[in-house]
Amino acid sequence: MTKETFSPEETLELGEALGRAAKPGEVYVLIGDLGVGKTVFTQGIARGLDIKEPISSPTFTIVQVYEEGRMPFYHFDVYRIGDVEEMEEIGYEDYFYGEGLSLVEWGDLIQEILPESRKEITIEKDLEKGFDYRKITVREVT
Repeated sequence: MTKETFSPEETLELGEALGRAAKPGEVYVLIGDLGVGKTVFTQGIARGLDIKEPISSPTFTIVQVYEEGRMPFYHFDVYRIGDVEEMEEIGYEDYFYGEGLSLVEWGDLIQEILPESRKEITIEKDLEKGFDYRKITVREVT
């Protein structure tokens, strides 16, 4: 599935729709350059999970856990990890194979430990189509 959005609000709404459709134990891998709207998209997913608290990128903590929604939400940002051993140290398998939704920003950096079955979400900008334009592709990987 590929969708185009033309505002942060539309990007948020698309994330919200994916959050509403999420099932326990799923892993979403979010791929995109700095500044493409990964955090806005993630805020939408959290909204779709009925999470009310503010969502920000866990750049320095690697994972942020939210438990107030209809299922736990595990928000990873692996941009700053040195190697996958850091993921092992935080017990990533407990999250990836747990009862919540795991969303991994920059997940393409840890391909070797991602579950075989996952959703890969790529967000791209195209300034020729406008400053707020985003092309968002959701792909099932099995």
